[in-house]
Amino acid sequence: MNSHDPIAARPRRFAPSGPLKGRIRVPGDKSISHRSLMFGALAVGETRVSGLLEGEDVMATAAALRAMGATIENQGDAWSIHGVGVGGLLQPARPLDMGNSGTSTRLLMSLVASHPISATFVGDASLSKRPMGRVIDPLSLMGANFESSEGGRLPLTVRGISPAVPIEYRLPVASAQVKSAVLLAGLNTSGITKVIEPVPTRDHTERMLRGFGAELEVSNDLGERVITIRGEADLKPQDIVVPGDPSSAAFFIVAALVVPGSELTIENVGMNPTRAGLVGVLQAMGGRIEVTNERVVGGEPVADLVVKHSELSGIEVNPVVVPSMIDEFPVFFVAAALAKGQTVTTGLDELRVKESDRLTAMAEALTGAGARVVEREDGLVIEGTGGEPLRGTTDSCTKTHLDHRIAMAMAVAGLASRDGVEVDDTRPIATSFPAFEALLAECAG
Repeated sequence: MNSHDPIAARPRRFAPSGPLKGRIRVPGDKSISHRSLMFGALAVGETRVSGLLEGEDVMATAAALRAMGATIENQGDAWSIHGVGVGGLLQPARPLDMGNSGTSTRLLMSLVASHPISATFVGDASLSKRPMGRVIDPLSLMGANFESSEGGRLPLTVRGISPAVPIEYRLPVASAQVKSAVLLAGLNTSGITKVIEPVPTRDHTERMLRGFGAELEVSNDLGERVITIRGEADLKPQDIVVPGDPSSAAFFIVAALVVPGSELTIENVGMNPTRAGLVGVLQAMGGRIEVTNERVVGGEPVADLVVKHSELSGIEVNPVVVPSMIDEFPVFFVAAALAKGQTVTTGLDELRVKESDRLTAMAEALTGAGARVVEREDGLVIEGTGGEPLRGTTDSCTKTHLDHRIAMAMAVAGLASRDGVEVDDTRPIATSFPAFEALLAECAG
């Protein structure tokens, strides 16, 4: 059954609130949560994970790994994973339902690709529109076989091969998922698999695989990152502490910046430099964000953020930072809509193939709420209100297109509007941040 059946949509109006105050923690990082389950499932012995994000996307990964032989249990204070070892994944008995999770789909496809099993991947209406060709291409070079719906979309069947063929692959687009897919397939591939990355992307896969004992090296060659992994790997179980998700923290960072009188501390936020671009860009706009209590937890940099209401000024965002804040652009556009002057973004083609076309979706949503937005092929140009509230929506409903980040971004816009913003469906929020509405109510008092 599709959990996003329009009959059961849950609309909600997000109204202006008082200042955001207090100390909060956001859920565990989604990227690290997915990977901790996968690598734990490929290690022999027990991996324990605390702080795991318990959203629908990560639970889809857990269910698929159980279907392929891993034992994964919630023990209250932590999740316990008993893995099957690299090469030990079993043939699943039925199709693997990925729900709305593109990360689950692309990374699990890559694990199946170098095992002697086949698996069929299905998903909801939104995920079934997303192209998988970018991972099908390198995995096919390694010897896997694919049968997909038109355009490389779900439903899709992967027939893995063992032994797979090690490859050297230059990423045609800056995508941590494609990089990770090749490296994960390389885990069970004899020899050296190499990925060349012209533009650095989030590096959780590299950090975590090293932590699990994989032979992985990263070097620079004429300004490009070159990542090599030696298969067949022997992964050792780990104890993992998942830091707070910077993509989830982003909604509260922007809300505190744009709602007058706010002063909010967000604890335990992952500050991996390949993920923390938003903080620097908002600081460049005049955002008062203090990074405190910096530390390293489980190989990942972590800090507490103290965020205060600020007068923001529009800027031209350097496309070099795009990969380090790619998931944060929907809520960043809300900050830009409330800044003084013009904000220009370019190099955002990737946003057109996310859970929705996030450029068109946010341009329409913000325009509907009274912002001045021009949509270009690879970005948005936004004329800010200079700190004045957005008008909001009175006779229309913001379309979220089943996209959790559109829903949460426009919820933040509602807090900084005159009339509030009506969101057509809040259910997709559960894919990444089930407690979002409750936490928002808690700190908005």
